[in-house]
Amino acid sequence: MEVFDAVRTVLAVRQFQEKPIPEAIVHQIVEAAHLTGSSTNGQPWHFIVVQDKETLRQLGALARTGPYVAHAPLAIVVGMEHSPYAVSDASRAIQSMILTAWTAGVGSNWVGFDNLKQVNSLLGIPAEIEILAVVPFGYPVRPSSKGRKKRKPLGQIAHRERWGQPFA
Repeated sequence: MEVFDAVRTVLAVRQFQEKPIPEAIVHQIVEAAHLTGSSTNGQPWHFIVVQDKETLRQLGALARTGPYVAHAPLAIVVGMEHSPYAVSDASRAIQSMILTAWTAGVGSNWVGFDNLKQVNSLLGIPAEIEILAVVPFGYPVRPSSKGRKKRKPLGQIAHRERWGQPFA
C-alpha cells in the first residue's frame, strides 16, 4: 500500500479479532515508531509492548476512553521523557505505528491523552515518564469501508498564501 493510500483509508478500529499479530508485524510497528523523526533527534519516547491478556485487561480498565484495549491482542504504551517537544514527537511516532499497522491489515486507535498515571505503576514505568497514550492493535472484527471518511471540504480548511484565499 502506498503511503497516501494508507492515510486516505485508515480508520479507527475499536473491535478486534482474537487472532494474534505475527511477531514480524509487531516488530515492524515498533520499528516504525523508533525510526520516526524527532526534534533535535531527542527521541523522548519509550514504547512498552503489551501482549499479556491479563495486563491488556487491566490497561482497558485504566483507559477510560478505551476499554476496548482489553480485547486487543496487542497494545503499545507510549511514554515520554520531559521535553518541550515530547508530545509532538511521540504523536508523530504513534501515527507512524498506526499507518504501518494499517498497511499490514492491522487496525488501531489512539486511547488516552489524560489520566493514565496508574499505567506507570502497572507496568513498572518510572514516575518521571509521562504516559501519552495506549495504542491497541488488532485485526478488525468487521471489514472496514476503507476511505469512507466524513471530512470538511478541502476548501473550508486549506488556504493558499493567506487566510481566506482558497487552496482548491
